[in-house]
Amino acid sequence: MAVKIRLTRLGDKGNPFYRLVATDSRSPRDGKFLEVIGTYNPLVEPAAVKVDQELAQSWLSKGATPTPTAKKVLALAGVIKPTKYTPKRKIVAKKEKTKKE
Repeated sequence: MAVKIRLTRLGDKGNPFYRLVATDSRSPRDGKFLEVIGTYNPLVEPAAVKVDQELAQSWLSKGATPTPTAKKVLALAGVIKPTKYTPKRKIVAKKEKTKKE
């Protein structure tokens, strides 16, 4: 059984909210999952990311592979090292500087 770490969508139409879950790779997006690792809310500024780091590390050490989007969320939470495609905190800082000037 291949385990993936991915997002499941909750919330209303136009109001998304996601759970970060460990699941069998064959199950559907919003289907059965093994365990909830954390949550992600993209609507608040900045995006709210809450991840149980010990739980995420244990699944990663067991061989679970995160999807590209889940990898970005885990990097924002500080669980894994950011890749070059991960949004950086510097971008937010640059936007704030331009507003102040």
